[in-house]
Amino acid sequence: MTDSNDFLTPASKADAETKPFWQRKSLSEMSKAEWESLCDGCGRCCLNKLEDWDTGEIIWTNIACTLLDDQTCRCKDYDNRLETVPDCVPLNVEKVQSLSWLPPTCAYRLLDEGFDLYWWHPLVSRDPDSIHQAGISVRDKVVSEDGMAVEEYEQHVVFWPGFEDDEPPKPLK
Repeated sequence: MTDSNDFLTPASKADAETKPFWQRKSLSEMSKAEWESLCDGCGRCCLNKLEDWDTGEIIWTNIACTLLDDQTCRCKDYDNRLETVPDCVPLNVEKVQSLSWLPPTCAYRLLDEGFDLYWWHPLVSRDPDSIHQAGISVRDKVVSEDGMAVEEYEQHVVFWPGFEDDEPPKPLK
């Protein structure tokens, strides 16, 4: 079997090899470490969302999962999260392609849809705080679900940056 790189000139082969992994590989080709590094640490996937039963529209809240650390915007117990939060949805390629509630700024979603990462993604900026500095993360913007009745969720509907009117990401190709 031939590799698609077999048909590249030496210059274009070298150029392809210098591109970052997310521009060279599909989601399904990534190693576990590469896959995990795609998470920008925004924390939005760990928020409770409401869904309009009639339209399927996702309505965002500022209500965080019990395990979300509101400062780091990371799971407090990532490896054991399914034991504490049984309805947590671990991402894989198939889920990325089917979940309607992934944030539009989510690296998994962007790459699956053929777009590059935003400038503030830690893999691009090389700064883990750039996601917070850009105002994309949920740092200091959420309340815990602990002790909150589901009936109260509608009082916590919010609009997050990176939706609708913001500058769209650049296509990969």
